[in-house]
Amino acid sequence: MNRDTICVQGGYTPGNGEPRQIPIIQSTTFKYATSEDMGKLFDLEADGYFYSRLQNPTCDLVAKKICELEDGTAAMLTSSGQAANFFALFNLCEAGDHIVASSTIYGGTFNLISVTMKKMGIEATFVDPLCTEEELNAAFRPNTKAVFGETIANPALTVLDIEKFAKAAHAHGVPLIVDNTFPTPVNCRPFAWGADIVTHSTTKYMDGHGAVLGGAIVDSGKFDWMAHAEKFPGLCTPDDSYHGITYAERFGKEGAFITKATAQLMRDFGSMQSPMNAYMLNLGLESLHVRMHRHCENGMAVAQFLEAHPKVAYVNYCGLASSPYHALAEKYLPKGSCGVVSFGLAGGREAASTFMKNLKLAAIETHVADARTCCLNPASSTHRQMNDEQLKAAGVPAELVRMSCGLESSEDLIADIAQALDKI
Repeated sequence: MNRDTICVQGGYTPGNGEPRQIPIIQSTTFKYATSEDMGKLFDLEADGYFYSRLQNPTCDLVAKKICELEDGTAAMLTSSGQAANFFALFNLCEAGDHIVASSTIYGGTFNLISVTMKKMGIEATFVDPLCTEEELNAAFRPNTKAVFGETIANPALTVLDIEKFAKAAHAHGVPLIVDNTFPTPVNCRPFAWGADIVTHSTTKYMDGHGAVLGGAIVDSGKFDWMAHAEKFPGLCTPDDSYHGITYAERFGKEGAFITKATAQLMRDFGSMQSPMNAYMLNLGLESLHVRMHRHCENGMAVAQFLEAHPKVAYVNYCGLASSPYHALAEKYLPKGSCGVVSFGLAGGREAASTFMKNLKLAAIETHVADARTCCLNPASSTHRQMNDEQLKAAGVPAELVRMSCGLESSEDLIADIAQALDKI
């Protein structure tokens, strides 16, 4: 089916007399007639549910819709986008392993990989997304287990050359994991370009209303784990904590990754999305294809206005012909990118502060990618502990403003921006 139809009807087809909307199964546990029936679930010999920390029917129906949107073979929901990225990486890595990652990924994910996972004994090498193939290949080590990047980075708005990163990952026998949060599968499907695993912060455009936290992981079902069995013992050797199951043998390329992440990581970390959050996420998914078109329209209109304004020093938006990522955007994002625009004000930190104070429609928030326009100056909020030199080194200079264009009239958004710029 077309992506527009999957957004509305994917994942769930009610039977005769069954609820038209997915049901909310608000239960922690599930009843069985015999211990043997439940035992089959614990042995992964039968499908079903026994405890919502691992799986829940409502969550699975929504995960199935996201899986269909991404052309995957298996998917799961998590409590947040951060949990999704951690599970996707930790499902492959253990102490002594190594990750190659794009350097311009979201700051929270950068910290997850560079600080928290480092404490767990997993090291990382970060590479410029515009690096040459030679530079990218030089980052790999014998113990590299995954490559990670974002289709459109937050807040740098760089565009990942998915084919280049997939080619390098596969040459070294490891999968490419791509966070596809900003474009969503409506505007980009990384599996078509060689990615193996896709993650999402469903908190953003998929929910689209700033209502519920969540994350998702989708497997393409294409990476051959057993062909690289020595690199992935967690998938290709018996799991003593789960009755000696070898996931890649029992569930094949199509199901091994998500089954292990559910049966092992969700069991132990418990970062499950709640059924109510999944239900509300599905309401957002039903209009995703309509909303993304408007977000992109507004983002482009705002970016073009800002680029022509004398008080704006630069604009980061891949839809602009002046963007260094424009050619990649035309290749990977022909239908549009997202509604997030970042720009620098010629007057520096003081100008950014004045601009932010005078906005009327755009709310000052740490959030992005929902129906209402929001704005952030990292130097005065999320990164306020840094001096100007440190901010520049981190890629968020003092004059930088990140604006997430919502679903309002573009004329009203531009009028609000114009009057705030006039106050500088």
